[in-house]
Amino acid sequence: MFIETESTPNPATLKFLPGREVLPGRTADFADADAALISPLANNLFGLAGVQRVFLGNDFITVTKSDAIAWQALKPLVLGALVEHFVAGLPVMSEAGAAVVEDVLPEDQEIVDQIKDLLETRIRPAVAGDGGDIIFRGYRDGVVSLQMQGSCSGCPSSTATLKHGIENLLKHYIPEVQSVTQAAA
Repeated sequence: MFIETESTPNPATLKFLPGREVLPGRTADFADADAALISPLANNLFGLAGVQRVFLGNDFITVTKSDAIAWQALKPLVLGALVEHFVAGLPVMSEAGAAVVEDVLPEDQEIVDQIKDLLETRIRPAVAGDGGDIIFRGYRDGVVSLQMQGSCSGCPSSTATLKHGIENLLKHYIPEVQSVTQAAA
């Protein structure tokens, strides 16, 4: 099994592409080992010293490391754990996980549908290309709440991405949008 790796805009995060589906049709972001208990794959990765965060995408995994370890030391361990997991045919997730809760008023549903459409068609593909994801969390009084995941979570340029990229795009297409904020993880 051959697994490709790609750098991301976040120097502490690498993107691993196993050449197969990882989590089809959805994503999962694990900020710590306790959260990863529902994923045998993420749980195994957290067993490696220096792994701080694991994100599972449709066809990729991103791993964020601590400053205490260099990628030169950690990357071979991550690759070994991924190969071992996939070759053994183990499940990626052991259960569904919690549903996303959205803060939306019923009268704003048309605006929310437009926001989600732009997120799905224009923003998420670009963010996934960098090893992350962006999740809609809510819309109230012109303010869109989004959660950055994967390599985008904690990335030095995530605030600029939200404010200058995503906010400007949403304001351009949807006049009701006044600002975009980062939702708590």
